[in-house]
Amino acid sequence: MSERAKNAGSNGSNGALAFLRRVPIALTLLRALLAPVVVLLAIYYPSRPAFGVCLTIAILSDIFDGILARRMNVATPNLRRLDSITDTAFYVCTAFAIWYLYPAVISQHIVSLAALVSLEAVRYIFDFYKFGREASYHMWSSKLWGIALFVGIFSLLVLGSSGITFSAAIYLGIIADIEGLAISVIINEWESDIPTFVHAYRLRDAKVARLQV
Repeated sequence: MSERAKNAGSNGSNGALAFLRRVPIALTLLRALLAPVVVLLAIYYPSRPAFGVCLTIAILSDIFDGILARRMNVATPNLRRLDSITDTAFYVCTAFAIWYLYPAVISQHIVSLAALVSLEAVRYIFDFYKFGREASYHMWSSKLWGIALFVGIFSLLVLGSSGITFSAAIYLGIIADIEGLAISVIINEWESDIPTFVHAYRLRDAKVARLQV
């Protein structure tokens, strides 16, 4: 094989790798773009199939951006922060859609929703006060909440049902927020990717042990 052919093959491989490394952030940005689409659908064209497409693309992008980022070794703290911010923006927009189209459902769950929103606000305020930025723990409880959110919102916006799945999403969110707040209290420095409060304790204790050596 000639040197030119080798270089061409190497350049092609490098180009493909560079493309793949951009896929995770592209998936995250796709989810960000879907957020205002959900709002526009709710106001101008509340189509259940269209909501179904948006929600399905959003959950799949949320799953695969993290998987690909880890495999491509591009799961940086900044990318993880962007992922968390995008998730929040998307679900705020879906919350608007639910409020706009199904205000009675919001009224039925007003107490639990108020608790969830209050916890979210307390977390953001506390994290910015302590760390100067929002948390990005990607807890296991948050992942479970994400699945429950998808099921609950899909059931309402696509199937027209506001049964136990919607309630479960709210209460799992409350549990996840309590754990997230606990982690922020436990750790002394900003960290990303802390699966549970138990991991937070271990991380803090390990850092203290290193300082004492």
